[in-house]
Amino acid sequence: MKATTNSAEAAGRGSLESWLNAAYESLKESGVDAVRVMPLAKKLNLSRTSFYWYFQDREALLEALVSLWKNKNTFNLVSQSEAYAESITEAILNVFDCWLNSELFDSQFEFAMRSWALQSPEVAEEIRQADAQRVQALATMFDRFGFAHDAAVTRARSIYLTQIGYISMNTQEPLAQRMRYIPEYLKIFTGVEPEPRELERFYRRNGFSSADLQG
Repeated sequence: MKATTNSAEAAGRGSLESWLNAAYESLKESGVDAVRVMPLAKKLNLSRTSFYWYFQDREALLEALVSLWKNKNTFNLVSQSEAYAESITEAILNVFDCWLNSELFDSQFEFAMRSWALQSPEVAEEIRQADAQRVQALATMFDRFGFAHDAAVTRARSIYLTQIGYISMNTQEPLAQRMRYIPEYLKIFTGVEPEPRELERFYRRNGFSSADLQG
């Protein structure tokens, strides 16, 4: 794979990032079968041969998509689970940021990857490994706050499988409705009542306010 250069872009070859981003968008919009060199070239208004400046073949592009997914969704979820928090409820709210911020965790990308896994044993194995890593990170988060091993694992699984269910079912709900449920989810997952200040910080950083829940 050749390095991306401004001169290459000037020569009408695009860039590695432009090809990868086009593949990423096509995967989310239409599934893995849409991620093919000629349609991507047309989408980018580039020649088919320019693709090969950056990727050896389509398989290399697909491998890059898997890496992008791991670096985006799994890395950020694990990082959020490790973020500073004064309580288990605040720690979970850090993780919940992923469900509301597509820069941290792209749910459409996740859905597309899981759909792809249905026809690819290799991708299915990547999904299995990512699921295990994510659940372990969440269990470790509970462990930091003194939960026993089995309690930590089952609570971690409950959080994770609930969100994967949201994604797999392509659940659509108003933001206010989802925010209204947050305190109850926290009590279910932890057995602890969240502090109002924790909720307000969470709402604020996600462009919401507790005042929006009134009425």
